[in-house]
Amino acid sequence: MRRGEIHALLGENGAGKTTLMRVVYGLTRPDSGEIVVAGRPVAIRSPKDAIAAGIGMVTQHFSLVRPMTVAENLALGRGSGMRLDLTLAAAAATEASQRLGMRVQPSARVDSLSIGQQQRVEIVKALARDCRVLILDEPTAVLVPQEVEGLFSALRKLAAQGLAIVFISHKLGEVLALTDRVTVLRGGRVEGSAVTAAVDERTLAELMVGRPVVGQERAPAVVGSATRDPLLEVDSLAANKANGLPALRGVSFRVHAREVLGVAGVSGNGQSELVEVLSGTRPLGGGLVKVAGVTLRGGSVPEVIRAGIGRIAEDRQASVVGDLSVAYNLVLERIDDFRKGGRLDEEAIQRNARSLIERFAIRATPQAPVRTLSGGNIQKVLLARVLAREPKVLIVSQPTRGLDVGATEYVRSELLAARERGAAVLLVSEDLDELLALSDRLIVMYEGKVVGALNAAGADRGQLGLLMAGRGSAGAAAEQSA
Repeated sequence: MRRGEIHALLGENGAGKTTLMRVVYGLTRPDSGEIVVAGRPVAIRSPKDAIAAGIGMVTQHFSLVRPMTVAENLALGRGSGMRLDLTLAAAAATEASQRLGMRVQPSARVDSLSIGQQQRVEIVKALARDCRVLILDEPTAVLVPQEVEGLFSALRKLAAQGLAIVFISHKLGEVLALTDRVTVLRGGRVEGSAVTAAVDERTLAELMVGRPVVGQERAPAVVGSATRDPLLEVDSLAANKANGLPALRGVSFRVHAREVLGVAGVSGNGQSELVEVLSGTRPLGGGLVKVAGVTLRGGSVPEVIRAGIGRIAEDRQASVVGDLSVAYNLVLERIDDFRKGGRLDEEAIQRNARSLIERFAIRATPQAPVRTLSGGNIQKVLLARVLAREPKVLIVSQPTRGLDVGATEYVRSELLAARERGAAVLLVSEDLDELLALSDRLIVMYEGKVVGALNAAGADRGQLGLLMAGRGSAGAAAEQSA
């Protein structure tokens, strides 16, 4: 890394990017080698050592204390004596958020924030410290295009002031647009390094996976296949946040068989609560949900599963039990199917795991604890667990967040295959490229309401951006959501 440089670090999940950065930040001890900062070797045994050396990091999995406020999280580890200076921390949060161009409320409790808002807090927390090297692991995963450009502008200014920035991303377009140099890891080794301006997106993708990759063009719709009888009907849906304030305000839409309906919106506008209600993990505050014409009572995961809904939540780490094996995680949602004489049928569980591991190309053994898997392989475990039941309706949130090119390609192909088999797919994503590539129709949410609907083919990004910011017009789109 050079002073004032934005340096991309690329590689498939499991290539070693996160492990390397954890070593640099003191979260993992190296077996050999050294780290040199400003020409001086440094011993980094903990994040405290890294911070003292001028290194800051935003990890892929957040390290926030959820019951505390944003300001309290910033104050942790910064003060001396018996008191935390929350006034100073709030001022630091405000200043850092202004530099980023992203609003962060210092008094907000972290557990009341969405995943995207929590990621912003992590970025602010890192920048609020005086660091010379800033490591960003997938910092744009939950930002809309306007916010991404604002972040990029801030990073360029910081680099111009001499800050060295490590930028880890699976979005190759972002890497080409932002960075000065790029290093690619594969199998724990440096596969190649280059000036970013001298390479293109396909070259980088093939260097990462070691083979030609399929392009990211829009997937063709299954012509004439969507029936007029919806498999999923949502009418006037209402729900509250944890603090009792409204999260969903009269949300209505339909998803037909063999159709992908994409849900666009800036993080924190009700998408997470919508997925939770439809998944049975948040109480229904009003309205109706029907699956294949049958009305759900709401508030029960078993009821949702029995109705034929498959669920893939945005937080994949919270959707598995890390210390349990791959085999047991694969049967968690239908454990009663694997009982024999009042006991679990271990042979059947292992046989099921071997079959699904082969079918979904999961890089793991049935006995491996899920916590030892890469993000891409954990997502494959979740896909296998859900798709093995062949659900009528598939509720999917942020399915490729943090995944590499190869894993993203695989996950998207499985979602499209589910559509072709006759499922109705509700796809919630903050990646516009993903929504436009996979969806047949789109709805846009803002402040808990559906503010627009349009066909994905030929959708205008500018119009989508305005709708997501609450400034667009739904026009004649309402009839398209019927």
